[in-house]
Amino acid sequence: MPCLYISTNVCLDKVDTESIFVETTKAVSSIIGRPEKFVMVILKGSLAISFGGNKDPAVYAEIIAMGGITREVKRQLISTLGSILHHKLSVPPARFFLKVFDTTVHRSYSKL
Repeated sequence: MPCLYISTNVCLDKVDTESIFVETTKAVSSIIGRPEKFVMVILKGSLAISFGGNKDPAVYAEIIAMGGITREVKRQLISTLGSILHHKLSVPPARFFLKVFDTTVHRSYSKL
């Protein structure tokens, strides 16, 4: 069940957020290989974010998934989600940061 959490300093009052939800859900689903019905997207705007020493439009996002994350998947997520957010929020790709976390990597198993 991948979860994409998007935080931005852009005001979302006049933004078509529904299209962001639809497009990011489809992208995560197709890139990670999980059904859309299991993808969660959280979008928060008007946050206090400084990136590179200024408060120009920026996005910090995290994606958490249970498996399906490879180096190539990370590249595709960064490229595709960065493009979507550039078009929808006018945030340049260079001001988009994505943290990717796979819950199945480095899992320690109990020896009970």
